Amino acid sequence: MATLLLHHPAFLDHLVPPGHPERPDRLRALHDALDDEAFAALVREVAPLADPAAVAMVHPERFVEAIRKAIPKTGFRRIDPDTVVSPGSWAAALCAAGAAMRAVDAVVGGEVNNAFAAVRPPGHHAEPETAMGFCLFNTIAIAARHAQAKHGLERVAIVDFDVHHGNGSQEIFWSDASVLYCSTHEMPLYPGSGARTERGEHNNIVNAPLSSGSGGKEFRETVASIVLPRLGEFRPDLVVVSAGFDAHMRDPLASLNLDETDFAWVTDQLMQVANRHAEGRLVSVLEGGYDLQGLSQSAAAHVKTLMRA
Repeated sequence: MATLLLHHPAFLDHLVPPGHPERPDRLRALHDALDDEAFAALVREVAPLADPAAVAMVHPERFVEAIRKAIPKTGFRRIDPDTVVSPGSWAAALCAAGAAMRAVDAVVGGEVNNAFAAVRPPGHHAEPETAMGFCLFNTIAIAARHAQAKHGLERVAIVDFDVHHGNGSQEIFWSDASVLYCSTHEMPLYPGSGARTERGEHNNIVNAPLSSGSGGKEFRETVASIVLPRLGEFRPDLVVVSAGFDAHMRDPLASLNLDETDFAWVTDQLMQVANRHAEGRLVSVLEGGYDLQGLSQSAAAHVKTLMRA
């Protein structure tokens, strides 16, 4: 078997104003890196468009409809100061959800060992009824809910190593004992959530904040001492990863100092968790990463590690 890479041209049609960090060039740089012959064995597939009803597993129908109505016929419209939509944003957001769901289907169905969905816009800041932080729909939460609803998986673990805390993912699963949400992130930093004391109603939220300036040593120690033990206790049926690469030292929006070897390391550690508890089942979905070189090199290291399964 192999690693599945999900992509779609619609992701490039989610346009943003000049100077916005979450821009189409992010995916162009990522795919340029993955066009290297080292990635020839990837199974590449165009993502399907999700039915809006699937998004409603996580977001109320009225919110989904409000986002649809907010899409302009021309130009840009700001949802908030950071979050912008344009005529192609609706299809991009639905394709992002579709990519995550298809990744779950392929991995749980035994078609591939694991999968990486190279999507935009990102998703982990999207709360049930609030689009924010460049995010419209919470793609990783949709993946987790789809795994439970379609495949009957009882325990899903979300691991989020984006440099920003996934406030939306935390809120969605705050009172759900069937989902473990684990996050490493810089603190203080946008969106301001993610303290260690935020643990969820069933102790199912694991926040492991890092101080500004922390590097690979601190990151690896935090993952090894806090995140991995909780994953072992939880024994997930599936591991889904919010794979943000903005903790890279080159990233302009944060102040952590990771490099691509750190992302390769954490990927390997999560694969080991999946091998022990989840029959190797792991799905990864792109979140942040705003320096093109840092993003492309880190994503390449992440995918190369996935391909070793």
